[in-house]
Amino acid sequence: MRRAYLHFTRFPVQRKVLECPELAGRPFVLVEESRGQRRVAAASTSALKAGVRPGTTLTAATALEPGLRHFPYRPEDEARALVALGEALLCLGPGFQLSAPDGLWLDAGAAHLSGGEDGLCSRALALCSELGYRAHVAVASEAFSSRALARYGVRRVEVVPEGRSARALAPLPLAALEGRESAPFSALGLSTLGEVAALPAGAVVARGGVNGARVHARCCGEDDTPFVAEVLEEVLEERRVLDWPAESFEPLRFALKTLLDRLGARLSGRRRAAVRITFTLKLDPSGQQRVTLALARPTAEAKLLLDLARHRIEELRLENPVAEVSARVDECSEDREQQLSLGDAPEGDAALEVVLSRLVTTLGEESLCSAGLEAVHRPEGAHGVKAFHPPEARAGWAGEFAGTRVERAPVGGGLQERPSRLLAEPAWLDAEVAETGRLLAARVSGRRHRVTAVTGPERLGGEWWSESPFQRDYYRVHFEGLGPAWVFRDMRDGRFYLQGLFD
Repeated sequence: MRRAYLHFTRFPVQRKVLECPELAGRPFVLVEESRGQRRVAAASTSALKAGVRPGTTLTAATALEPGLRHFPYRPEDEARALVALGEALLCLGPGFQLSAPDGLWLDAGAAHLSGGEDGLCSRALALCSELGYRAHVAVASEAFSSRALARYGVRRVEVVPEGRSARALAPLPLAALEGRESAPFSALGLSTLGEVAALPAGAVVARGGVNGARVHARCCGEDDTPFVAEVLEEVLEERRVLDWPAESFEPLRFALKTLLDRLGARLSGRRRAAVRITFTLKLDPSGQQRVTLALARPTAEAKLLLDLARHRIEELRLENPVAEVSARVDECSEDREQQLSLGDAPEGDAALEVVLSRLVTTLGEESLCSAGLEAVHRPEGAHGVKAFHPPEARAGWAGEFAGTRVERAPVGGGLQERPSRLLAEPAWLDAEVAETGRLLAARVSGRRHRVTAVTGPERLGGEWWSESPFQRDYYRVHFEGLGPAWVFRDMRDGRFYLQGLFD
């Protein structure tokens, strides 16, 4: 099996800088409790230059760098961040396996869809870069080979052909074995994996037993470690515990950005789009506030979700500071994305979606609707109310929205379009008719309106199989003081009725 390993150098540090951009270039460490003492688990570049090393006590680290800032190290936070990265990479491979705390394996079986294994590596690095992470990647047939080359190799991208792993591993330092596995070989004065592979297999087994044989086989490019894909969660949820309770929206905004960046990446990797998201704000010392965000059109765009969340949350009045924030996708759908034509501006659609989503969230889901066509022949029943969605496509150079439907009359008819406002039931008109049957005037709401122009007729009929068939002649009539209207004459009783008005 071919697998790619992505190694993120000092991943906890990268994650912390993404969550708190003001830490970029500054000395800070992540600390954890160890034997009653707080020790450094990860250190930034500036802290390393000052002499701070993992395992150093916080007191000693502060003595080396007085301006050192420190934050708690939570392994579960690193694991969740890695899971989010793995799900974002699902668009390149069918599965991933965690290698906490700073890497993961990706199934490279679908590399041909990305232009080969080199293309897979390039796309994986590009995607990680978009999410703010720097990584090294190696592709090999064995789990150990790909991990060792990504962590200790000199190239940022390494693709090892089938059967060439031993040669690629040979120059790597003995530290690539990690843990206590390297100690027996280091005692022999060996310094590279190639030197370990050159030892006689029998002698290694005699001195190192089963563990020695396994290490020797790995250095020779043999590893039967199975690939165990991560089980995906059914409900997408991200959570962030703030370092200090937030009394204003500004520190909360960075937490929301982190959550929605991860949610957006996970949704995109699954080819899903959010329809409804619930934000939960836990307050300090007690209490919580829930905010539901309903989207006018499903999306996985983190920037759009953040903009919508900001408008909803920054207006809240809370009794206590916010200590923790979480975001859960309550409902999602297939992400069909959007095909743009030349000249289309996605920013315009994004702005429209912000307005629509704010209306839906503030006034309720049923407050936003549009007319939809019904499978009914009778004109007053041919339109119904449906949920509003922006047009999915445009006609490009034709200049018209594909979502705008203009009904055309048959050849020879005098009508060109349907009215924008249809009455639920036709209204009888108190009409003045000439001897020839021509409409001269009509009373609407008690006022007489003279007819200045008439176009038509267009004959419509149907539902002869039902108890109430219809047979009508439709006209576009321009009334003085009222404007253009859609009027028909019922052939059953000869009377005129108002069907709709044109804008």
